[in-house]
Amino acid sequence: MKLCLLGLSEIKPGKINIKDPRLDEADRLVEAKKKTYAQVEAVGEEGLPTAEAVLTTTEGRAELILRDLELVETRLSRGPAEAEAKVLEKLKGLLEAETLLSQAGLAPEEWQAVHAHQFLTTKPIVVASEAERSDPDALVVRAVREGGYISFLTVGGKENRAWLIRQGTTAWEAAGVIHSDIQKGFIRAEIISYADFLAAGGETEAKRAGKLRLETKTYVMQDYDLVNFRFNK
Repeated sequence: MKLCLLGLSEIKPGKINIKDPRLDEADRLVEAKKKTYAQVEAVGEEGLPTAEAVLTTTEGRAELILRDLELVETRLSRGPAEAEAKVLEKLKGLLEAETLLSQAGLAPEEWQAVHAHQFLTTKPIVVASEAERSDPDALVVRAVREGGYISFLTVGGKENRAWLIRQGTTAWEAAGVIHSDIQKGFIRAEIISYADFLAAGGETEAKRAGKLRLETKTYVMQDYDLVNFRFNK
């Protein structure tokens, strides 16, 4: 995931650990040689066009809306086709009301009419409060979640590790995040929900309580699922 930082000096660009306390708790409950957080790639303003989400301040949010409004007004001044102009006028009204375009609620055909334009506020925009800026780790966790990403866990042995995936990722796709060979030879996914893992007090205890489920390729991963992939080598 690429996260653009605007106006936040507390967080520096580069690879950043997503220090979700749920991994810390899993590491306490399951013995392993090391703990590895999932990571996000943080970029400055130069990375805005390709970023998947933006973490910014109230002022930064207003600036992004203004940039989109200027783009809409420029395009309208050039006499676009009727279908495009109609959608642009709708977007102009929303932006003037300080509404992010991610909340525009347009129909697919309306977005198609303006698909050529690289609007900035169609991305998830996460606004950091002053209080949140004193805890960058928690702020990054929230930005990742609101940016449309979740994590799954593999635990025990060499490593307790969180793996970052998009919301909606299937078990088969998640297997490929670890290694293409696991995805290629996928048989099934052994899943324990994080809530069941925590309530039982560990992976072994959750299995004894009958909380382990066998899932197929099409299972949609849930946030912080514990998973063990079975595969043909």
